[in-house]
Amino acid sequence: MMSSQPQIPAPAAPGFGDSLDYVTIRVGEQLLGLPIGRVQDVFIANRITVVPRAPDEIVGLINLRGRIVTAICLRKRLGRPVNLKLDGQGRHELTAIGIDHGGEAYALIVDAVGEVIRLDRSTFEPLPVHLDRVWAALATGIHRLADELLVVLDLDAVLDLDLRSAA
Repeated sequence: MMSSQPQIPAPAAPGFGDSLDYVTIRVGEQLLGLPIGRVQDVFIANRITVVPRAPDEIVGLINLRGRIVTAICLRKRLGRPVNLKLDGQGRHELTAIGIDHGGEAYALIVDAVGEVIRLDRSTFEPLPVHLDRVWAALATGIHRLADELLVVLDLDAVLDLDLRSAA
């Protein structure tokens, strides 16, 4: 027999409703934040298949545990020069963040992955007016940390590549 009483959602854990969680990454010296709910995994990619005539930001395709993943260079996406690291055998070693977007798998190639941080929602600020226009189009806001700024990326904007112009 079903009850006609409305379902009351369980209360959130104390203190978590007023916080935002990010996986921190670096591109160059800049600290960036990815909303933790969007990050699937972190991995090292060293076997990438190049895709002819793909947009510059697309590094290639990766076979990740049987799933084809499009690798996107976040440095190029942010308009920064690219510096590739080599592993002990002289191969490119790329640090990647796995993201699902629109039912497709993507790997954001980054310089480094930091830690998971929890910040109070009240410290989130709008983007500064003087932020580079490319970065401003790919970010949602900032947090002021003790010694640097954390720029929060808009993953939907980052992964929204204009593939029609590449065809």
